[in-house]
Amino acid sequence: MTWDVSLFADLFLRSFGLWWAILPGIALGLVVGALPGFSPQNTLIILLPMTLAMDVEAALAFMIALYCANHLSGGIPAILVNIPGSGGAAATTIDGYQMTRKGQGQQALVLSFVASVFGGLITSVAVLAFLPWLAQLGLKLRSVDMVVILLFGLTLIAVIAARDMLKGLIAGLFGLMLGSIGTDAVYSTPRATFGFLELYDGLPLVPVLIGLFAVSEALVMIEDTSLMASDGARDVAAGADWRDTLDGLRMSLRGWWQIVWTGFIGLLVGIIPGAGASIAAFVAYQQSRLFSRTPELYGTGHPAGVIAPESANNGVTSGTLVPMMAIGVPGGSTAAVMMIVLQYQGIVIGPRLFAEQPNIAYGVFVMMTVAYIMMIPLILPLARYASKVVLIPTPYMVPLILGLTVIAAFAEREYLFDMGIALLFGLIGFIAVKTGYHVTSILIGVLLGPLFEQYLLRSLRVGQGDLLVLFSSPTGNVLWGLLAISVAFPIWRERRLARTTTAAATTGAV
Repeated sequence: MTWDVSLFADLFLRSFGLWWAILPGIALGLVVGALPGFSPQNTLIILLPMTLAMDVEAALAFMIALYCANHLSGGIPAILVNIPGSGGAAATTIDGYQMTRKGQGQQALVLSFVASVFGGLITSVAVLAFLPWLAQLGLKLRSVDMVVILLFGLTLIAVIAARDMLKGLIAGLFGLMLGSIGTDAVYSTPRATFGFLELYDGLPLVPVLIGLFAVSEALVMIEDTSLMASDGARDVAAGADWRDTLDGLRMSLRGWWQIVWTGFIGLLVGIIPGAGASIAAFVAYQQSRLFSRTPELYGTGHPAGVIAPESANNGVTSGTLVPMMAIGVPGGSTAAVMMIVLQYQGIVIGPRLFAEQPNIAYGVFVMMTVAYIMMIPLILPLARYASKVVLIPTPYMVPLILGLTVIAAFAEREYLFDMGIALLFGLIGFIAVKTGYHVTSILIGVLLGPLFEQYLLRSLRVGQGDLLVLFSSPTGNVLWGLLAISVAFPIWRERRLARTTTAAATTGAV
């Protein structure tokens, strides 16, 4: 397949002409993404009758705009009130909320929006250029390779544990233990379900996410009258001009390279069916810290700690659509809803689509590019005014958070049981925060543990129980090498820094 300049020029013009479908999609996506627990796939399912009645190109434009905007706005509550709007924004809370606590909420939002928009924009353009080859990548990755990719995400537990090794590892192992609840991946034997049918599919992730972050944070907020210190609140209240926004833009420009390479991490993870934004965000955060010259600043309100996960989870948006358009396998639940709309319109998805209907095959990614371009003028005013949320007194904020999030826990599966799960994990998260355990470590275990077990057991079954099967893939072996470097490099760097510090102290004493 070669580039047809006239085709792409026509697709861009037609996509801009669909502004009437893209702008409402962006607006709805921003609202849905900022509400914890409300996912784009649920919204699209609710709106399915409308999208089925629309022209196929207009329906795709609306769905793609909503999908992209949802990934962008998930970082808003993560930064402002330590409540991720989705699993992909969970890693953003680590540094984003700390920036808010320091009175830099507007700068953090600008960092998040710029990284999200340009991470998604760059990867969308890259997909247009290399789509035929990227489609093959999803086919070549095996279960063995996925084991190593998931280990990249799980090593973030060790990164978080670096400040308090015992508590960090306990929290991570507790999360992995919770992640094993449900039926096992091989024999479907119930484990730790206590007779509850609602747990047979495992712990529902939305209520767990809501409980660990939203409910627990609401309980912590009760103890204070404001989300931030009085000095930071005065700075935000006085920040009626654009200085903080421009400051955030300067931070973003300094981190332009980080936006690029972490966006591509998101793209590559997104191409793998079922991987998703959560894995991409955690892997990108871990890799960003690994290669940083100042790893000790991560977790204290470091701009790079906001850029990396936000760029990665928006790089995922184009990646998840690659296997859907190229081989007919949806890369995620949102892509599956889009696939239903396409099939309803009589469009056969797969390799033949690029020859028979290139306006649809390539048009999806052109529409995504246009959607991100249209978001650019919206993000700066949004950051300026959204940052004022932190000025709402906690006696008003706490009931609002609890009301919305508990309803969101119910909305995912419509079980009252899930509301109880959210409240239970809220209590667990509150105890963890008050005793110095990191709730992010627990969440990583719950999110990635079941996936890791699934791919590990699948690999061992293929290898008939031989552990050497984990080293049977050339791609996997390369990934094993990179993982070893990821683990060993921080240890070597810390020891080298300790020797340098000791030598400097000895020299100074002499």
